[in-house]
Amino acid sequence: MAKMGRPTDSPKGSRVTARVDEKTKKMLDEYCKKHNINQAEGVRRAIWRLKEDE
Repeated sequence: MAKMGRPTDSPKGSRVTARVDEKTKKMLDEYCKKHNINQAEGVRRAIWRLKEDE
């Protein structure tokens, strides 16, 4: 039987980890708090910005 969860149009099956310094962590925390999002969403947005800046 398949595992049941919240349905999504964009499943996120890949995991990325990174070590950051305290200044970078604080920047991420402040951004996430300001926009009421979790850290994973903040990192996704940052990655998409990389593509937009090309």
